Amino acid sequence: MKIGILTSGGDCPGLNAVIRGAVLRGVISHEAEFVGFRWGWRGVVQGDIVPLPRQEVRGLSRQGGTILHSSRTNPFEGEGGGPENIQRMLDENGIDAIIAIGGEGTLTAARRLVDEGGINVVGVPKTIDNDLAATDYSFGFDTAVEIATEAIDRLRTTADSHGRCMVVEVMGRHVGWIALHSGMAGGAHAILIPEQPMSIDEICHYVESVRDRGRAPVIVVAEGFKLTDMEAEHSHKGLDAFNRPRLGGIAELLAPMIEARTGIESRDTVLGHIQRGGAPSAYDRVLATRLGMAAVDAVKDQAWGEMVTLRGTDIARVSIREATGNLNTVPQSRYDEARVLFG
Repeated sequence: MKIGILTSGGDCPGLNAVIRGAVLRGVISHEAEFVGFRWGWRGVVQGDIVPLPRQEVRGLSRQGGTILHSSRTNPFEGEGGGPENIQRMLDENGIDAIIAIGGEGTLTAARRLVDEGGINVVGVPKTIDNDLAATDYSFGFDTAVEIATEAIDRLRTTADSHGRCMVVEVMGRHVGWIALHSGMAGGAHAILIPEQPMSIDEICHYVESVRDRGRAPVIVVAEGFKLTDMEAEHSHKGLDAFNRPRLGGIAELLAPMIEARTGIESRDTVLGHIQRGGAPSAYDRVLATRLGMAAVDAVKDQAWGEMVTLRGTDIARVSIREATGNLNTVPQSRYDEARVLFG
């Protein structure tokens, strides 16, 4: 059995731990051989393949990024794209199956390859945003929250020193999990998420309430947040390879609006890709390793079109269609818990 592994989409702490877990499990338990596709789906389309023997994955769990590199290539586009071309490439290289490690875009493409071309693919959910349905948590999320929380802690000290309002923007695309968790952990005075549009007047009410208590306001906002009078999320960076808007910059809009309405000097900080970088947390290393091991078992069982997932503390399998059909959004009950702490 020869298995190809790819990492696609945005990089994420824990990717290397998945690769290591998959290779070790496959070599030790199933006598499998592994290769890696470089640069995500681009490597599949272009046949850019490297061997992945056991010695290549030693010590990978603690290493950030991905040794296979990544891209946002659409496998249905380009000269070598589409199910027929991809199957031909797999046959020519003796590759029996693909383990696709990625988020919504990557797994949606994987599902199409299974459904439309019968390609043997198993998915592993990867996203710092925690926005994939059918898994309780995805690896990378815990690390991103830790990074964002540390940033909030640091910004709070400079906010207190100057009596400023700090607006901290975190990632998350169309869901607010990173903002919710880091905001609660960092003691934010308001948390703004895509699932809960809010007017600028409501935001300023929280800011003024904090000021009136003699504190410096700290607002955490998810990149996909919308004010109630906005028709769409703020995006000025164009589209990605899957025609999705690249979000970011909402904090840069909110800070001057808050200052103009409240008279409180306000500053914005966009954390951006720093949330993706560095070594993964211990939790993410363990979860990623378990998912990698389970993915190889799924290949052995020929569970094509399925994705390994976390349910409670157990690793299970679900169809990729179930995982990509809906977003894992923040439920009202979780936001109501946090809202009690606002202002």
